[in-house]
Amino acid sequence: MVKKIIKKDLSYSAKDIDVLKGLEPVRKRPGMYIGSTGKEGLHHLVWECLDNSIDEALAGYADRIEITLLPENKVRVVDNGRGVPVDEYRQSGKSALEIVMTTLHAGAKLGSKAYQVAGGLHGVGVSVVCALSKHLRVEVCREGTKYFQEYSQGKAVTKLEKAGSCSENGTSVTFAPDPEIFSNIQFSWLIIVHHLRQQAYLTPGVKIIVLDQRKKGEEKDYTFYFEGGINSYVRYLIGRTAVRHPNPFYAKDEEDGIQVEIALQYTEDIEIVEECFANNIYTPEGGSHLTGFRSSLTRVINNYARKNDFLKENEENLGGNAVREGMVAVVSVKLREPEFEGQTKAKLGNPKVKNAVEKIFNLHFNDYLERNPQEAKIILEGCLRASRAQRAAKAARATVLEKHLRGMTLPGKLADCSSRKPQESEIYIVEGESAGGSAKQARNRAFQAILPLRGKILNVEKAHLPRILESKEIKALIIALGTAIADDFCLDKLRYHRIIIMSDADIDGAHIRTLLLTLFYRYFRPLIEGGYLYIAQPPLYQVRKGKKEWYVYNDREQENLLKKLEKPYDIQRYKGLGEMNPEQLWETTMNPEKRILKRVTIDDGAQADHIFDSLMGKEVLPRKKFIRSHAKFVQNLDI
Repeated sequence: MVKKIIKKDLSYSAKDIDVLKGLEPVRKRPGMYIGSTGKEGLHHLVWECLDNSIDEALAGYADRIEITLLPENKVRVVDNGRGVPVDEYRQSGKSALEIVMTTLHAGAKLGSKAYQVAGGLHGVGVSVVCALSKHLRVEVCREGTKYFQEYSQGKAVTKLEKAGSCSENGTSVTFAPDPEIFSNIQFSWLIIVHHLRQQAYLTPGVKIIVLDQRKKGEEKDYTFYFEGGINSYVRYLIGRTAVRHPNPFYAKDEEDGIQVEIALQYTEDIEIVEECFANNIYTPEGGSHLTGFRSSLTRVINNYARKNDFLKENEENLGGNAVREGMVAVVSVKLREPEFEGQTKAKLGNPKVKNAVEKIFNLHFNDYLERNPQEAKIILEGCLRASRAQRAAKAARATVLEKHLRGMTLPGKLADCSSRKPQESEIYIVEGESAGGSAKQARNRAFQAILPLRGKILNVEKAHLPRILESKEIKALIIALGTAIADDFCLDKLRYHRIIIMSDADIDGAHIRTLLLTLFYRYFRPLIEGGYLYIAQPPLYQVRKGKKEWYVYNDREQENLLKKLEKPYDIQRYKGLGEMNPEQLWETTMNPEKRILKRVTIDDGAQADHIFDSLMGKEVLPRKKFIRSHAKFVQNLDI
């Protein structure tokens, strides 16, 4: 019997209770408000400022939004809306502007009628930006007068002052993220451009401009303006993929005060692309609007199939995956009080939205099929084809998996680690037997496993599962990971929580790395989404001067080092891991205290899918176009 020990001397009283004031909770626990203090959280600051401008546009008061990336990691967001109110707030002695900027849950979207539809209904958006900025300046133009006020870490550092006159109303927010909060304060041009393009499609008739003015001589800009709304966005998402039917479906209607807008079209691809928005906020985890759309789509197609004899009496209904295969769809809802799950607004929770989307899509999609019998036939035949192929593939996969993977032992080429705890174990997937030999000698056997691969693995983008499992190298990798594949995939059986691709720093190494990334993206995507996949960064150069030596990982680092060294010195360019002895490989690439690992992430699933299709698919033309358009940006080209 275990005796419970109760501590009697622990002091715990009223003095131990902390009450955080103002924006202190945001600085204390930023992840609760912006999701993380990494790249996603950093860019979330921009989205919070942008949401306010979009809300002005949705309300009909703004038609121009401008986002500028400035030197010293600053961002400026400007709109020509009404401008934040600057009059005194309820005898507080402070302006409404200062209240909005420095108080959680303060804003015009919480109870007033200033906004019928808005994304930032939590009332914490711009105040969170203020709390997490080293410096923030707001400029407001109202009724011909310009006002400004400055803040730092959530507190006003100047009073509200007049700064002359202006010709139109609007708000400008310029902020610099606080390096005490964020691990990296470098904004990504590509992430911001993608997000703004998305918002421009969702806000037709509004001009959105983005400028990069961070480096003199390297300035760039984009202007987005679309009249077609989400119909145009569906066409953009489809890209060069062939479509099954020429006329896309589009519907816009309102139910119970909820505006619903849906566009979709089927393509010849098998991938499913669904993007959902609530008050223009992208909800990557879906929610009630996506649930309503999916259930209604399945029901309408099955009802139409029964009614028009596409399905016989003894045939079972089409499943959700079959009716969605090859579909590109955008679902956008606008409502008075959206309930997001979490401050980062990744999922919509309003139950009423599901019913509204179901009712509107039921009505309009059924009408679309009835009025367009030829389109309906093409869509139904595609769904039936997908259903039969999926059933056949499931049976074939079961047979193939039974043949290739059941009862298999760990591959002989795997040098396993002694630890049996996945959370502390890692596996290096190494190119070539030579590098594999060095890695086996270099590793820490307690927690590092080595799996050498011979040559370039099969391009899985061009192959089906039976052929994939005939590849000895891929089969060895599947068994070593322990998760199985396809229908048998089980993340809980993963044997290593760090899977590290380690290839040579040359063209062949880059090709092998790309082939492995294609395999992981197509067949082990949960490993990427869970943050288990990494790419090792071996050094590019070894610099020697006398008895001293330095390992350099990129060209800029080498340039900086050589400026500090006086000649003579020797430089060795590493092209293969086999050029390093085990001690060097451990010191530069495998030692957890010194190594550089890059975690593989998916920022945009649709874009990632498009890139893999273009670069690794059967069509040659998209690869040619990609090479021609990106040739001038190539670095470290081996000749």
